[in-house]
Amino acid sequence: MPEIVWDAVGDRIFETGVDHGVLFVRNAQGAYPLGVPWNGLTTVTESPSGAEVTPQYADNMKYLNLQSAEEFAATIEAFTYPDEFAACDGTAEIVPGVSVGQQNRSTFGFSYRSKLGNDIQGQDYGYKIHLIYGALAAPTEKTNATINESPEASSFSWELSTTAVEVPGFKPSAHVVINSTTVPPEYLAAVEAILYGKGSGTPRLPLPKELIELEETAGA
Repeated sequence: MPEIVWDAVGDRIFETGVDHGVLFVRNAQGAYPLGVPWNGLTTVTESPSGAEVTPQYADNMKYLNLQSAEEFAATIEAFTYPDEFAACDGTAEIVPGVSVGQQNRSTFGFSYRSKLGNDIQGQDYGYKIHLIYGALAAPTEKTNATINESPEASSFSWELSTTAVEVPGFKPSAHVVINSTTVPPEYLAAVEAILYGKGSGTPRLPLPKELIELEETAGA
């Protein structure tokens, strides 16, 4: 085996930024059609939970460890949100221009990118596309403050819980990550065409099963 080398040129990789947010409201068939851009994203915080170990004892010793199921949660912070997100935030329009809160919240999917950088190409090294399924937004605080000598734009924040979807051959998951630096270019182009509606398609969120099948059709 070759000798281990630390911090080799090109291997100093880091992750930063958030952009290309897309909202996909789920329909009654469980699909995520009609993606719309989510402008003004400032932060997406991933907060997985679970996977806690419960030791089991027998014969006066630890016999095994049982691990609980893992769940995916996240927090979205933004300066604004798409009109289509109102149904996901428990808001409904009773007459044009008049809305009420405390309504049923729609389940949605969400996609965003994080930038990948290294010591050679800086922040242009690549990116990761994050896909989130089965998300529900919980009510959060919204602050309106007076305008003063140091004005700041109001920001919004939503805590998300998720329900995992089927992943053939693997455990169900609510979070998929596509790394632009490791997947074949043809596969990446095919995924982005679906997500962002490039060409003549309608933007939509593909389920993990389709992502697996796409490997063959994209010639990966």
